[in-house]
Amino acid sequence: MPLFPVYKTWNINAVKARGCTITDDKGREYLDLYGGHAVISIGHSHPVYVKTLSEQLQRIGFYSNAIVNPLQERLAEALTRISEYPGYALFLCNSGAEANENALKLASFRNGRNRVLAFKRSFHGRTSGAVALTDNPSICSPFNANHHVDFIDLDDFAALEQAFTQNQYAAVIVEGIQGVGGIREPSAAFLQKIRALCTVHDTVLILDEIQSGYGRTGKFFAHRHAGIRADIVTMAKGMGNGFPVGGLLIAPEFKAVQGQLGTTFGGNYLACTAALAVLQVIEEEDLMSNAARMGSLIKNEIGHFSEGISEYRGRGLMIGLELRPEHPASATLREDLLMKGQIFTGAAGTHIIRLLPPLCLTEQEAETFIKFFKQCYISHR
Repeated sequence: MPLFPVYKTWNINAVKARGCTITDDKGREYLDLYGGHAVISIGHSHPVYVKTLSEQLQRIGFYSNAIVNPLQERLAEALTRISEYPGYALFLCNSGAEANENALKLASFRNGRNRVLAFKRSFHGRTSGAVALTDNPSICSPFNANHHVDFIDLDDFAALEQAFTQNQYAAVIVEGIQGVGGIREPSAAFLQKIRALCTVHDTVLILDEIQSGYGRTGKFFAHRHAGIRADIVTMAKGMGNGFPVGGLLIAPEFKAVQGQLGTTFGGNYLACTAALAVLQVIEEEDLMSNAARMGSLIKNEIGHFSEGISEYRGRGLMIGLELRPEHPASATLREDLLMKGQIFTGAAGTHIIRLLPPLCLTEQEAETFIKFFKQCYISHR
């Protein structure tokens, strides 16, 4: 039976990984500056992560949410502390798309509305409601297309005001920083305006921190740079360092109703153990501060490299490098980084390199990337 070929893949067979290094079956080592779409937050095969998961697997790996799981309560306590969202409740699920689906349901249950305001270049997942909120018609089937969604541009204050004047929204959903959309950050003033309008109009503000959260920008959630609070925050990716886990932080104004939400696998013992290990390492190794420092290092070294970069975007270790299409190195840069420099990166469109490395990235590893990046452009002079 063949695999269903929906992915573009590189012919690389990874057999082990540690920290920011991936090793293939031929013994070649690669610097991982993409973390599998921002999933690897504390580094591959971190010893705390491996130890705690192994020990938990020897005890119990899974049972349903029909019984008490103290690990869920421990995770909720840890998230309250590190996220600075006291009083909020935690609902656990399995992925970012599932987190967003549940957030949308809660919003609609709360105010009885069915229309959502989202943003151009957004990406919120590939399940039915999430894909309808994703600004990419090529992945939205006729089945997905019947949701009531409006799209406006980030930082378009006039369009935002007009949207609220013309419609009653169940929710506004916005990424702390757009990932797939090219590492585009809404301004603090724009997020503050969304917050104010949502409050006035009894609209639920959902902050999608699936890619931009978990310390990647130097704060636990990217939207905290704007000084606002969401009604619901959705999380996944770096939450489990590779173990599938997602979650929602839910404001105390939402009252839980038994049976309203549910999941078979969400919040299982292994998922909670993985998530607890991630938070432990983030705090003990001060990885949020490291993300801010390494991001500043990379920005200072190549952020003004105007010969090859038209714009440097992002915060911390969520970086978008928009390349100049006229430069002869731009068209092949990502492939050159991988095949010649043995450096994994991501992309967001034709000429945007996306960097989402583990938060444990070292100065030496950052310099390895910076050196090769500059060489790629200098050699094409």
